[in-house]
Amino acid sequence: MKIKILLLSTLLTLNLSAITLGEIPSSVVIENENGGMVLDGTAWNSSMIKNRVYVMFYVDPDEKDTNNLFSATLKKKKYDRDNYGSIAIINLAATWKPNFIIEALLKDKQEEFPDTIYVKDKNSVLVNEWNIEDDASNILIFSKQGNLLFYKSGEMSEEDISNATKIIEENL
Repeated sequence: MKIKILLLSTLLTLNLSAITLGEIPSSVVIENENGGMVLDGTAWNSSMIKNRVYVMFYVDPDEKDTNNLFSATLKKKKYDRDNYGSIAIINLAATWKPNFIIEALLKDKQEEFPDTIYVKDKNSVLVNEWNIEDDASNILIFSKQGNLLFYKSGEMSEEDISNATKIIEENL
């Protein structure tokens, strides 16, 4: 009986940290040995996800091209940056590629796309804290209040892309 209770409480605890549509995810900070902002190395805090509709790409570098069609769709939309933001968090722990090479590429990306917030996650912090997919391309969309509106792991279909853009536009 004690084992069943322990197992049930463990499962409930794990589920509490999982992200849920319609809710604000638990607060997460990525800093120091876990990573941080590409621009200046400072901490990234999920509480920054507010006041704009944010699209977050949480990506294994080996899956960086998985959702290029969605990225291209967003670029064409040219949403007003006062109401829309983008975050790219790179899961460095999910790849065999050396961090120093990926970090150099990320600095170039940050310069090319200065309006996007680029973050290094060296230890799969969001995988562990929010229970999202590891070794994958994850797309998350948040409301201006920080509520999760959309989550997709893996390649987005045309229907997913249409649904995601509709969600963004309804919440701008």
